[in-house]
Amino acid sequence: MLRLMSSLVTTGENDKLMSEGQFEADQAIHAVSASFCPKPHAWGRYRNSEIPTYFLLADFREIGQQPPDAIRFTSQLADFHKNSASPTGKFGFHITTCHGKAAQLTDLWDDSWESLYRKQLAHTFEADKQKHPDWPEFEHRKRLVLDKCIPQLLGPLQSDGRSIKPCLVHGNIWDQNTATDMETGEPFVFDGSAFYAHNEYELGNWRSPRHRLGSKTYIRNYKRSFPASEPGKERWESLQSMALANESIEDDWDSRNLLYSLRFNTCAATLIPGSNYREHVFEDVGELCSRICPDDLAAFKPEPRADDAASTGANTEEEEEEEEEEEEEGEEEEEEREEDEENEQSRSDGEDSD
Repeated sequence: MLRLMSSLVTTGENDKLMSEGQFEADQAIHAVSASFCPKPHAWGRYRNSEIPTYFLLADFREIGQQPPDAIRFTSQLADFHKNSASPTGKFGFHITTCHGKAAQLTDLWDDSWESLYRKQLAHTFEADKQKHPDWPEFEHRKRLVLDKCIPQLLGPLQSDGRSIKPCLVHGNIWDQNTATDMETGEPFVFDGSAFYAHNEYELGNWRSPRHRLGSKTYIRNYKRSFPASEPGKERWESLQSMALANESIEDDWDSRNLLYSLRFNTCAATLIPGSNYREHVFEDVGELCSRICPDDLAAFKPEPRADDAASTGANTEEEEEEEEEEEEEGEEEEEEREEDEENEQSRSDGEDSD
C-alpha cells in the first residue's frame, strides 16, 4: 500500500511559488537518488478554502535520528552531488525555488558560477535592504562582497583552464530537514530548495552555530568524499611547498564557505524579524572583506548624523546656520544700541550748549 504524507500545507497566494518550487526540487533530487529523498506525487490548491491554501503530497518516511550519522550522511550527500547532471550543462534551475517563504533567484541558466551567485546574493541583499532600516556601513560591505570578494574567490574556479561541475544541491539542508529513515536506517533529505550550483554551496548553511551539521565531523567527512576545490593558477604558482598548497586550499575553502553562508543567513534575517541574525551577517561580511579587501573595508567613512554630532560636540549644518543667524541678529542689536547711545549723547550735548 502506498503511504503518502502531506509534507507542506501553506496559506497565501504567494505561497504557490513555494509549493510548486518544492515539488520540482524534490522531484529532481529523487530522480538522482530515490532513497535520498521521498518521491513527491502532487501539489496543488485546496478547492474549498477561503484563503488560498496549498499542499504537497509525497511518500511517507518515518523520521528517526536528526541529523543522521555524519559518515553515512555526508558520503551519500557527496555521491548525490557527483551523480547529478545539469540538463543544460549550466548553473541554475528551470523554476523558482524558495528558502522558507523567500523566493530565490534560481529560474535562470548561466555558464558562470561567479556570475550566477553574484546575481543571487545581490537579490538576497536587496531583499534585506527593503526589509530593514538603512545601514550605510552594511551597504558598503555588501558592495565589497559583490564587487571584490566574489570575483576573487569564485572567478579562479573557472579560469586558466579550470572548471567546476554544476551539481544539483538540495539548497537548504539543516538539522530539521534531514533525518534517518526508521525503516531502512538510511539518511534522507526533504523540503528541497534545489538548483544546480557549486557543490560547496550546499555546506554554506552549516556554518551557522545554530546548526549541528556545522560540526567539524560533518564538514571533515564530506570533504573526504568530495575534496575542496583547488585555488586558481596564480595562487598555486605563489606557493612554495605542498604543505602551503594544502593550507591554501583550506583557506580558500573556508573563505568560500563564509561567502556562501551569507546568502543563507541574510535570508534568515529577512524571514525572522527581531532576531540578531542581521548583526551576525554584518560581522561576517566584515570578516570576509578583511581577508579579501581590507583597505577597501577600512575606507568607509560614515556621514555625521545629528545624534553623532551631539555626542561629539560637533555642529550639524542646521545648527551652524542657526548660530550664524543668531550672530547676525546680535550684531544688528549691537548696532542699534550704539546708534541709540550716539543719538542720546547728541541730545545731551545740545541741552548742555543751551
